[in-house]
Amino acid sequence: MAWQAILEPGGSYLGLVVALGIGLLIGAERERRKRDQAGPSAAGIRTFTAAALAGAVSFQAGGPVLLAVTTLVVGVLVALSYWAARHGEDLGLTTEIALVLTVLLGGLATGTPGLAAMTGAVTAILLAARTPLQRFVSSVLTEHEASDALILVAATLIVLPLLPDRAMDIYGVLNPRTLWLLVILVLVLSAGGYVAIRLVGARHGLPLAGFLGGFVSSTATIGAMGARARRNAAEAPAAAAAAVLSTVATMFQLALLLAAISPATLRIAAPSLLIGCGVALAFGLATTLRALRRPATEDERQGRAFSLKSALLFAATVALVLLVSAACKSYFGEGGLIVATAISGLVDAHAAAISMATMVSAGQVSPSAALIPILLAVTTNTVSKLIMATVSGGRGFLLRVGPGLVLVALGTWAPLLWRS
Repeated sequence: MAWQAILEPGGSYLGLVVALGIGLLIGAERERRKRDQAGPSAAGIRTFTAAALAGAVSFQAGGPVLLAVTTLVVGVLVALSYWAARHGEDLGLTTEIALVLTVLLGGLATGTPGLAAMTGAVTAILLAARTPLQRFVSSVLTEHEASDALILVAATLIVLPLLPDRAMDIYGVLNPRTLWLLVILVLVLSAGGYVAIRLVGARHGLPLAGFLGGFVSSTATIGAMGARARRNAAEAPAAAAAAVLSTVATMFQLALLLAAISPATLRIAAPSLLIGCGVALAFGLATTLRALRRPATEDERQGRAFSLKSALLFAATVALVLLVSAACKSYFGEGGLIVATAISGLVDAHAAAISMATMVSAGQVSPSAALIPILLAVTTNTVSKLIMATVSGGRGFLLRVGPGLVLVALGTWAPLLWRS
């Protein structure tokens, strides 16, 4: 019973135990840093442990007011200690700020021990990773990369929450937040490809990034790779390989969705998906081998992580396709199932396949009758990919990617044409 009282969530004992652990963890790291420094340091493992316990006891005894007073007192003592030890030399403020933070974490441990423990662990890791972080920021991260990182953070944390999450057009298909999520998706995919290039070079990194990006959105991946090929012609072969390999992931993901919703539909569509996936894999690997034979260039590891202009252009293209699809669907009516499925495939083949598989599961459509609408959705989605390749990468990129995408679409129809 005693241990249950100690470990009870929100209990005073648990808060003190977590505060003690936080103080020991951060204090141990500062003690090690103190030993490595030439000059003396005022705070070590005992000081940090006492500070964390002071925060916990203050909050338990007097609530937020006493915790604020304790934090203020510690802050004043830290400032005086820092001023007395300076002697005209800049010693840094990391330890001093960490000490004040430890007091606050001790108080936080009383109310939410889990959050306090996690924050304390992250703080200790950041303090211990001082040297690699400094080396990364000063020697590895370029000015352009830092700027691109800020743009991505602003697009995700500032712009996205401000956008309305509702349709803003007469057809009810243009959702500003959804479209901006597409912009963020393209930025992240492009940044992922850039990181892969920085790690292993463009010839190896881009095909891998393209394959993984296909699990998120093959069309967005093609748009991001096309933009990269337009910016740097030397990367065009690897970017084309990445674009085609993204279709492999699309086929695999489509099979998983059909298996989860309607195994009967998967059995009918499996030959088409296997042939399409095989064609995409063969064409992508062939393009990758051509890219690997190209000698590495000096500018493979330079440039920007992404192009905001290309991402915005991608979202605008998707918005246009959505409007055209909604208008056509309104014109043909709900009765034209095949036409509606083909139109929805312009935007997302997965959505069209899921809708057909759901109807099969509900007994509204037979598995064999669902095959043609699914293949039409894959075909029309290929049209969207071709358009995206042209818009983002230009005619040259289309000539590299287009044959592979067309062969994949034709491959999915091969079993049906063979049976006929």
